[in-house]
Amino acid sequence: METSPVIYEIRLAGHLSPQWMEWFEGLTISLEEDGSTLLTGPVTDQAALHGLLKKVRDLGMPLISVVQIR
Repeated sequence: METSPVIYEIRLAGHLSPQWMEWFEGLTISLEEDGSTLLTGPVTDQAALHGLLKKVRDLGMPLISVVQIR
């Protein structure tokens, strides 16, 4: 049984420097007016989600929220 990727929104405190945008390939990166960064896009499975969260941790940016959109 094939499952489609789930769409997530990951919100970070602070604006992500443009040099890191390639690192989150496949995700849309929005620098929000409130000073946060929003990463949005498909995540294939829980292992991929944990990989993204590890990248966030490695950047040292505070994680505000992780929301499953669909």
